[in-house]
Amino acid sequence: MFTGIVQAQGIVRSVRASAEDRDLTVTCPAEVAGRLTLGASVALDGVCQTVTRLAEGEFDVHAIAETLRVTTLGDLREGDPVNLETSLGAGDPLGGHFVQGHVDGIARVLAVEPRGESITYRFEADAELVRQLVPKGSVAIDGISLTVGPVVGDTTFEVYLIPHTAEVTGLARKKTGGRVNLETDVLGKYVLRYLGQVGGSAGITWDSLGAAGWDTDSGGGRYE
Repeated sequence: MFTGIVQAQGIVRSVRASAEDRDLTVTCPAEVAGRLTLGASVALDGVCQTVTRLAEGEFDVHAIAETLRVTTLGDLREGDPVNLETSLGAGDPLGGHFVQGHVDGIARVLAVEPRGESITYRFEADAELVRQLVPKGSVAIDGISLTVGPVVGDTTFEVYLIPHTAEVTGLARKKTGGRVNLETDVLGKYVLRYLGQVGGSAGITWDSLGAAGWDTDSGGGRYE
């Protein structure tokens, strides 16, 4: 489990093919290296990976074919920067939102619009993923916890980068057409799943609330 608060930028030192998989060596600052152990989880651009080798100032991960298919890790080349976050420990502050590191899919940058000192990013993604977003809700883009803008379309949404976020993450380097890892809010996924089971395609109805145990005749609460 992660929080979407990027701790540092790592640099891909090498990419080695292993059948359909890839072994990545990533250099990292001391503040990240000191929190890693062999077998620990670490998020690379929002993708949860396992540390398979640990040395001074660097670590390895093994990205399997399925991970390469559904994330941007397959795009990484030697010298590329990556957002790094170590897994959440007991007592650590939850500065962003609950991020699993299980990327749901790829989003594409539609537009980049500087507004004063901030930057507005407009993204396009599959409608199935965008319907899991809500205005002013949370979303993880390349492992960065961000707030969804006030307007969410069928396949588009916006986020805003303050100068600090632009400085400490790699998102500000993304240009129009660039690909990013998208993870929707896990709470939204559960709500959507529940509504689909209870209300079907119609969402919440009086009948579906009654089926779920609510007193719809008197307008009262849920039956005990």
